[in-house]
Amino acid sequence: MATHPRTGWVGWVYFAGAVLLVGGVVQFINGLSALARSGTTFVAPSGTAIHVSYLGAGLSLLITGVVLAIAGVGVFSGRTWARAAAIGLAVLSVLTNIAFFGVYPLSSAVVIVLDLLVIYALAAHGREVARR
Repeated sequence: MATHPRTGWVGWVYFAGAVLLVGGVVQFINGLSALARSGTTFVAPSGTAIHVSYLGAGLSLLITGVVLAIAGVGVFSGRTWARAAAIGLAVLSVLTNIAFFGVYPLSSAVVIVLDLLVIYALAAHGREVARR
C-alpha cells in the first residue's frame, strides 16, 4: 500500500474524527434523554411548536450517535468506509440544519460550518491518515 504524504491538513482530519466522536456521544446522550420523556410535542426556545414522538426521536438519536462514534473511530484509524460514511452523515447534517435554521439560527450555523470543515478535510485530505 502506497503511503500518502502528510500535510498540515492531517490535523483537520483528526479534528473531523474528534467532531464525529464527540458528536456521536452527544447524540447518544440526547437519545437517552428523549427516551426518558413522554409525549409528542416539543416547543423550541423561539416558541415554535414541533410535533415529535420522543420514542422515535430517541431511538433515532441513539442509532445516529452510535454510527457517528464508530465513524469517528474509523476516521482515526484511516478507514475508507469511515470517511465515506462521515461525509454522507455530514451532508445529511448540513441539510437538516438548513431545515431547522429558522428555529435555531446560531447553533445551526455553527454545526453547518463544522460539517463543511469535516466534509472538506475528509474528502480532500482523508487519505493522509491511511493505515501504515
